[in-house]
Amino acid sequence: MFYLSTRNNYQPVNSATAISLGMVPAGGLFVPETLPKWQISWQDTVKLSYKELALAILKLYLTDYNEETLKNIVDASYGDNFFHKDIAPLVKLKDNRYILELWHGPTAAFKDMALQIMPRLLTQAVAQTQPQQETVILVATSGDTGKAALEGFKNVPGIKIIVFYPAQGISPMQRLQMVTTDADNTFVVAVNGNFDHCQNGVKGIFADAQINDLLAKNNLKFSSANSINWGRLLPQIVYYFWAYSQLLQKEALKSGDAMDVAVPTGNFGNILAGYYAKCMGLPIKTLICASNENNVLADVLATGTYDKRRGFFKTTSPSMDILVSSNFERFLYAMTDGDGTLVTEAMQKLGKDGTYTVPTWVKENWQKIMAGGYANQAQVQQTIRDTFNETGYTLDPHTAVGVKVYEDFVAAKRANTPGVILSTASPFKFGKAVLKAQTGQEPKEDGPAQLNQLAKISGWPIHPCLNKLEGKPVLHNLTIEKEDMAKTVLNILKIN
Repeated sequence: MFYLSTRNNYQPVNSATAISLGMVPAGGLFVPETLPKWQISWQDTVKLSYKELALAILKLYLTDYNEETLKNIVDASYGDNFFHKDIAPLVKLKDNRYILELWHGPTAAFKDMALQIMPRLLTQAVAQTQPQQETVILVATSGDTGKAALEGFKNVPGIKIIVFYPAQGISPMQRLQMVTTDADNTFVVAVNGNFDHCQNGVKGIFADAQINDLLAKNNLKFSSANSINWGRLLPQIVYYFWAYSQLLQKEALKSGDAMDVAVPTGNFGNILAGYYAKCMGLPIKTLICASNENNVLADVLATGTYDKRRGFFKTTSPSMDILVSSNFERFLYAMTDGDGTLVTEAMQKLGKDGTYTVPTWVKENWQKIMAGGYANQAQVQQTIRDTFNETGYTLDPHTAVGVKVYEDFVAAKRANTPGVILSTASPFKFGKAVLKAQTGQEPKEDGPAQLNQLAKISGWPIHPCLNKLEGKPVLHNLTIEKEDMAKTVLNILKIN
């Protein structure tokens, strides 16, 4: 299978090259030329373990990878590093509503579902394409991707990873997870700005010809661990099939019946994977895009106008505090039937004017398969409280956004289709916000005492990766201005 640029500005490449490059050097993102159809019956799909399901899906897209190599990669990626035997358990919340818990990996966030396998896919891709070069992974994080990428890539030979995060834009627990990372090939940098500043800075570095020439002279090359990299996005398709398989096992629906899926998302990668799963034949009736107060995605889905010219809100769901959602470019490409010229013009207009509007027929295309909505801070807090009081289930703020938007969708559409809400983070990563919602009071405790209080109230054990963070030495304490990101990369790499 070959991969094309969303802007039709690069020759088709195989999957190893697409993953190795991370994004199209001339600007744009790689997408598969076709989306394969799922050929395994649902009765047989139910019999597959998570590993077996992942291998079956990855084989369809990574046709230039050796199958035995892929099997070894999958086996190494989904095992004892996850703290639940099902990898991603499906839990009934109430009635026809289910929670898919995607946070049982080593960093307590859904990013582990992809970032435990992506480093192995990338290492193999480099071995197949340019084995003599060292790879420099650049990451912009709104909170969870950073630690998941650091954990996945630490101590991997031939790779350095540099993570940029907004200095005041993530939770204390997210920050502590990153700045205590203890590997010689990891670098963590705080940026005075928001996530969009970090993301735009990383994209600018990727596209800087002079910097890339300097890297080439030093036998280095850039790649990405963000969901702009196909190797990061592809594994996320797997858990949509897994959710459907689990619904079948629970007899919540019959083979071939449809489910709805609500996805809290900021950069649009998580829900885009669901769209690809639907295109492969997974019976998804509606994909529900759930935003927080930074509701640019809810607006564009409703109106056809993408407009980043708005206030930026710091919320209790920081991984969704994003105004420029990179993966929407891939979705736009799909909704325009692969019109690279239209996509290029839209991206240029977004960069220049901060907004673009799609033709009506494009908006109508996406409204057939996707709905959008958002929840404000008060609604998130109320949803956490109400859900706990009614069901005993503890939501993190991101998942609460998904639950609230899904409930609004059901009420408006009178939907009775079984619904799955993707749970993207352990509530222990956002203990302060969760405790405040559950108790109605600002928690006095901090650190381990706060986690212990949440464990006592929720009845859940503290996630293992968070249990021993307190007291670990801070190894990364660099803070820079957003204008200095490129210079910082060169300083870290010791090239000029």
